[in-house]
Amino acid sequence: MKYTQLGRTGLKVSRLVLGTMNFGPQTDEADSHAIMDAALDAGINFVDTANVYGWGENKGRTESIIGNWFAQGEGRRDKVVLATKVYGNMGADGPAWPNHDKLSAVNIRRAVDASLKRLQTDYIDVYQFHHVDRATPFDEIWQAIDVLVQQGKILYVGSSNFPGYKIAQANEIAARRGGTIGLVSEQCLYNLAERRAEMEVVPAAQEYGLGVIPWSPLHGGLLGGVIKKEVEGGRRASGRAADALADAGTRAQIQSYEDLLDKHGIEPGEAALAWLLTRPGVTGPIVGPRTAEQLASAVRASELELSEELLTGLDEIFPGPGPSPEAFAW
Repeated sequence: MKYTQLGRTGLKVSRLVLGTMNFGPQTDEADSHAIMDAALDAGINFVDTANVYGWGENKGRTESIIGNWFAQGEGRRDKVVLATKVYGNMGADGPAWPNHDKLSAVNIRRAVDASLKRLQTDYIDVYQFHHVDRATPFDEIWQAIDVLVQQGKILYVGSSNFPGYKIAQANEIAARRGGTIGLVSEQCLYNLAERRAEMEVVPAAQEYGLGVIPWSPLHGGLLGGVIKKEVEGGRRASGRAADALADAGTRAQIQSYEDLLDKHGIEPGEAALAWLLTRPGVTGPIVGPRTAEQLASAVRASELELSEELLTGLDEIFPGPGPSPEAFAW
């Protein structure tokens, strides 16, 4: 496994990030622990979760599964760079009780303590804002974060689903306050089929020294060989992939993608992950394996070297927006 610095920090993280959103809803605790053990064995040291994972009445379940894994000892916690998130309503489904969601100082304080308890640890390496809170000023947010850093409860702060201008705003205000570390990472939707992040988010992250952590690297399975699986095994696409394939133009595009990779003898899902690892500013994509084999496939992807011919072919099928502002100005 290869490692890199997380943005401008000295923190070393693996080029693959283990996503845990499936732990609980789709993967039971025993299998989740087995996947986490296998990830450590493969050299993956970066684990991402969120306080709302588990969803519905089981919100927080995923963090609890991770906490039970840490409790098994044998250096598990010390080997992991742990990232979790705050923003969502952690109460029962329906409108949140006032101050029980988003990024007010009071909710950040409440949420971090609850996450620490579920995770059975006394600190979080990277505490991430899961979404923009338009109602809370960054001065308030950074004041709350400064206290948590001083208390040793969190070490670094990241964002998720932030537009480029909010990344800039957050870090300019942090710099103005002085002594506040500011954002060190941005977790965003970014893959071959969805490259809009290249227009503003990735450039802003690079300018301010944030590591980019793409989520949904296979775009809901669309880039994982979905047509090939239909033909060979009768397994039909579902969710986002099925919706996309209903469009004739998109289906033709994905067919061209799969044909190109078949020509090069590379599995589509592995190529999609390997492509992200070639992109400027990318720390590592989040992979959310439901099985040990899916994890093994992701590890193989991290070792792939894509030829210039293949990279050119991928750009032809999935052209990016181009540099900003030229992409939309000229």
